[in-house]
Amino acid sequence: MFRPECLLEERNELGEGPVWDDRLQELLWVDVEGRRLQRYRPSDGRKMQYQMEQKISAVVPSEDGTWLMALADGFYRFDLETGSTTLIAHTEEETATNRLNDGKCDPAGRFWAGTMSSWENRNGHLYVLEDGKLTKRLSEIGCSNGLAWTAEGTVMYYIDTFENFVYAFDYDSATGQIANKRIVITFPEGEGSPDGMSIDSEGMLWIGHWGGWQIGRWNPLTGDKLATIPIPVRNVTSCAFGGENLDELYITTARIGNDEQQLSQQPLAGALFRVKLDVAGLPVRRAE
Repeated sequence: MFRPECLLEERNELGEGPVWDDRLQELLWVDVEGRRLQRYRPSDGRKMQYQMEQKISAVVPSEDGTWLMALADGFYRFDLETGSTTLIAHTEEETATNRLNDGKCDPAGRFWAGTMSSWENRNGHLYVLEDGKLTKRLSEIGCSNGLAWTAEGTVMYYIDTFENFVYAFDYDSATGQIANKRIVITFPEGEGSPDGMSIDSEGMLWIGHWGGWQIGRWNPLTGDKLATIPIPVRNVTSCAFGGENLDELYITTARIGNDEQQLSQQPLAGALFRVKLDVAGLPVRRAE
């Protein structure tokens, strides 16, 4: 049985985008609606946060010691020492209300992040940032979400939450090109929708179930669900492997998407959870 612990009783409106910085031995994550970048060091319990002017949906550590961020309208660089934020590139969205959502680095250090639109329009895009330039890789996206790459760097997994599928693509690490889109996991009714995800050293996917009260471990080769981590929060958003041995799973949750009655039944909505696993994750891929 998995026994997740509530690590931090945060009240994140939309906790998202956890990532483990192995050099700092810290967890980074965001509160999208609260416009906050957050960091936590388990060794001594130190917490820090940075307030942003826009909604922030993803952050990744960079090789030079800075962090790259996905804010609502584009990709930015954040300097930890000075606290300064520098624009790298704006997104090219046809609808002003579209904003960037989840993002991660691929095995070559490219920063991928996509936008979310609406059920009606579905006119979001999946972008890749390389050498300061943005390229669109996918279009007609509803809610761009989880990303993961296999250890061998030959397959990319991708989630559009509005479609309730996990897709796989053939992935070319040398060029960043993706091809041969196919469905590998279909979420069953009653278990919520797929949100953020992480991949373990055995190639299995750990996925947040938005509206599903859990993290699920899924086999993308068979489409089977292998395990469930129950979380006492309805909207479980994402997860990331961390800790010294990368065998701790950090789990983010959200308060939004609930009415007052539902929130009264979820006192830990928006909290950060952690669970010890018997499998390790893959090291973070840093932005070049």
